[in-house]
Amino acid sequence: MRRYTSALVTAVLAALLGILGVPHAAVSDDPAPRPAPAYNPYPPGILPSDLDPEIARVQREVQFIFNEALNEWRALPLPTLSGSPPTLQGGGYEAVDILGKLMNFDQNMSPFRNEACGFCHMPYTGFSGPIPSVNLTMIAYPGTLGHRAGKRTAQRYTYSPDFPVLEYNTTQGIFFGGNFWDGRSTGYKLQSADAEQAQHPPVDTQEMGFPDTACIAFRLSTAVYRPLFELVWGADFDIRWPGNTAQICATPGGSARFGGGATPIRLSPKDRTKTNNIYDHWGQSISKYERSNRLSPFTSKFDAFLKGAYTLTADEMAGYNLFKGKANCNSCHLDGRSTALTPDQTDTGAASNTRPLFTCFGYANLGLPLNPSAALFYQTTPDRFGFTPNPYGFAYRDLGLGTFLRSGFGSGPNPNSQWVQFAPISDGQMQTSTVRNVAMTPPQCPTTEAPGPYFQKEFFHNGYAKSLKQLVHFYNTRDVFAFKVTSGHCPAGKTEKVECWPMPEVPNNIDMTFGNLGLTDQEEDQIVAFLQALTDGFDPDHPNVSTYPDINTFTGQCMTGGISATQGNETLIPTPPLPPCASAVRGVQPLPAPHPIP
Repeated sequence: MRRYTSALVTAVLAALLGILGVPHAAVSDDPAPRPAPAYNPYPPGILPSDLDPEIARVQREVQFIFNEALNEWRALPLPTLSGSPPTLQGGGYEAVDILGKLMNFDQNMSPFRNEACGFCHMPYTGFSGPIPSVNLTMIAYPGTLGHRAGKRTAQRYTYSPDFPVLEYNTTQGIFFGGNFWDGRSTGYKLQSADAEQAQHPPVDTQEMGFPDTACIAFRLSTAVYRPLFELVWGADFDIRWPGNTAQICATPGGSARFGGGATPIRLSPKDRTKTNNIYDHWGQSISKYERSNRLSPFTSKFDAFLKGAYTLTADEMAGYNLFKGKANCNSCHLDGRSTALTPDQTDTGAASNTRPLFTCFGYANLGLPLNPSAALFYQTTPDRFGFTPNPYGFAYRDLGLGTFLRSGFGSGPNPNSQWVQFAPISDGQMQTSTVRNVAMTPPQCPTTEAPGPYFQKEFFHNGYAKSLKQLVHFYNTRDVFAFKVTSGHCPAGKTEKVECWPMPEVPNNIDMTFGNLGLTDQEEDQIVAFLQALTDGFDPDHPNVSTYPDINTFTGQCMTGGISATQGNETLIPTPPLPPCASAVRGVQPLPAPHPIP
């Protein structure tokens, strides 16, 4: 039986948030904020019962951090612009960091003024999803139009600026770089995949949901921190806004009234150039915040170990040796050293003079099953604005990188026509995320693993794993316990995620470098222990107190009970009979190969 627990510090901080969580001034000629109209096409079991109060909780936490950033800005000594090219001498770094933080947690940057970038990415989870019940059920996070949501988990911000611009390596025949699970943030224009990534959610219909990128410039033009934006970027806000701009920006993207257009605000070419420039600086500022030591500081136990300031525990060291040896994790999640795969090999590699990022920046199809809990599958009817997020229902298949290369449904435009030919060998592939901070949780919920007290997270692109134990067990036994069934239909006597792995959603290009690793139960646990040693905020002098900024802003409740092997299985729902894959997915040239997508 699972139950919730909370700590005194949570109650105190909740009270504090209630005091400080006052939204900043809105635009004087903008329509008054309206409650987000509910969109609920879901059967029972998809939306968690506590969704609305949990959304309100995270909004209060977001506002608290925004107010904190305002105070940081007001305390910032005015930098001096000097030199050629002009440089904000002394305080330039901090000025851009604070600007990025302000924009990341500004809830005014959505049509209903109810969702910031940070809503889906909070500090206490390593800047991933902050609502345990969402992580258990609907997978993707609700956007400005409640409860419309996407199809994938919220990726962690930490270390995302280190991912290079997306490129195809002709020697190895694979893609490296980009941001997002499917690589659609290439970075081709700003030469930063992460800065471009920050430009997607504001106009994603399932997220913050503006109908026009110019809405960011419009809302920034009356933001209280506009002077900081102008100081950093020298941006020109002298724009002739049409009279209906406020109403357009208060309407979520995808609305039938826009006729599918991406620029419903009618601006002159000169003013459109100004708003595009501001939007580029929006992305660059948020990326600088994400690159800063606030988010990506290299302060884990492992970093202290490399410096000689910490001795890994027996389980952590055993897990590390397995990670770079028998389990073969290090072949994709690179530690900057070497890999010894068999018992007769000896790892003689020394720590290199580099920042170990624990990713190769590449892509792989892990062979995960379709997760029927993903909210997007059920969004087959129009919302009150006439927008239907997914007309294909369960005929949709997530081909990841392959869909992006085809500029397909649910992804974005591919800016390089030479890449289209590689779509068939990329179908099903998703980005290899860094494993740094994969185990980060609020201090009062010190683990991701049952019985806890634990913070419920979700893992993989579709949230199929609910614990790190399950994640490691999948890598270890995917091919040992493979069954030709869909999720929720394992044979009698077989427990899903323990001795039954349903068939892959995308059968092509499956990574066969794992799946039968031969790890024992104890060895799986030791790898989990090592993953936990990659959590930032560790101070060898004060090992029990995290130094990670804003990690104490969680005001929700921890969970207890159960075991990590079957964690979350009570929320499994049977996959309905699947119709054939929609032609809008499987019928786009070049066709999937060697097998059609079922």
